[in-house]
This record gives sequence, C-alpha cells and structure tokens, in this order.
Amino acid sequence: MGFFDDVVGSLLQGDSGKYQAILTWVNDQGGVQALLEKLKNGGLGDIVSSWISNQHNNQSVSADQIESALGTPAVADLGAKLGTDASSASSLLADYLPRIIDALSPKGEVDSQAHTDLISAGMNLLKGGKPFG
Repeated sequence: MGFFDDVVGSLLQGDSGKYQAILTWVNDQGGVQALLEKLKNGGLGDIVSSWISNQHNNQSVSADQIESALGTPAVADLGAKLGTDASSASSLLADYLPRIIDALSPKGEVDSQAHTDLISAGMNLLKGGKPFG
C-alpha cells in the first residue's frame, strides 16, 4: 500500500461520497488554486500554507473561518450537493480540506495534475485496489 493510499484510507473513513462531492465542488469553485486563493484572501494564508508545506503540521481551521473566507453561498452550494445545510458543509470542509490539500501536496506544493483536473488527481489518490468502506 502506498503513501497516498494510506492518506486517502484515513481521509475517507468509509465515506467516498463526501470526498467526491468535495472534489466536484472544488472544481466548481474554479479548482484547487482558485480555492486556495479565496482562502488566502479570506485571511487564512498561514493556515493554508501549513496544509501545503511538508515542514509544518497542518493547522486546523474552524467551520466559521471556512464560511467567512469562502462566503455562505459557496458553502451552501456544497451543502446542497450533500443534502445538508451550509453550517454542516462548512464543518465538513474544515475537516476534509486540510487533509485533501495536504495529500495533494506531498512535496510542499500542490500536485501539478490537481491544477488542471482535481477529480482525476483525487481519484488517483483513491486507487489502491481495495473497496471503499
């Protein structure tokens, strides 16, 4: 089992649907770089840098910080995809985004494939020959 398989296995904890919904939502927001820029412009630059850097532990982010940086409409859009409200969606993003970005940046920068096609990059993380669950 490879490094990405380990990361994704712990990331998913049996819930690939949420992970895929987040990846689709990130693409809908303009992709990884656009989302990272929105978070940085929303005052979360140091936190985002910790997710990308391989020299620091990932700093946590709160649901309120996510919603403030990205805006309620964007977070509500994810909530609609998941059949939940903006508050639950922002909590989910606060939990998953640090791990997703960290997994996509093993060398201290976001994987180049993720710049153009996050779904493919994310799905490559999921490949490992074992079923979800």
